[in-house]
Amino acid sequence: MKRDKAQPQPPDERAALYERLRWQRQTVRSKAEGLAEDLAHRSYLPSPLMTAAGLVSHLRWVEHSWFEVSLLGLPDQGPWTDDDPDAEMRVEHVPLVRLLDEYDEQCARSVEIADALPLEALEQGPPPGSEPCSLRWILLHMIEETARHNGHLDIIRELADGTTGE
Repeated sequence: MKRDKAQPQPPDERAALYERLRWQRQTVRSKAEGLAEDLAHRSYLPSPLMTAAGLVSHLRWVEHSWFEVSLLGLPDQGPWTDDDPDAEMRVEHVPLVRLLDEYDEQCARSVEIADALPLEALEQGPPPGSEPCSLRWILLHMIEETARHNGHLDIIRELADGTTGE
């Protein structure tokens, strides 16, 4: 098992959560960056939605959904609708570089939101019928969600242009 650049042990729980999530977020960019535009929008898996560009967009809107909508209780600005719950992945005409920049901007907003709250802070806008989750749980979930999609990006990138890596 390989460690990422021999990072020192984070000093506390918040720092450890932030460091793992930061590394996963950076990996999204490193897996997608430099991929030719036509390859970024091509599906290599059975689902037509599983494109590198679609996954980057999805991760951007997942950040928005968890930190702004669920945690803060702000209005949902996501592109999804009842008729098209996967609309955030339909980005055929959006350049990958723009999607990556929007993802980075959304992640920066998520960090600002998390910085202002204790780990025990509860969601202000949980889904109807759900118990509110804590910021701690949301950070752990985002590590898991981002890591899972990094695996998808890794496979898509290798199928697209043969690029492999950490």
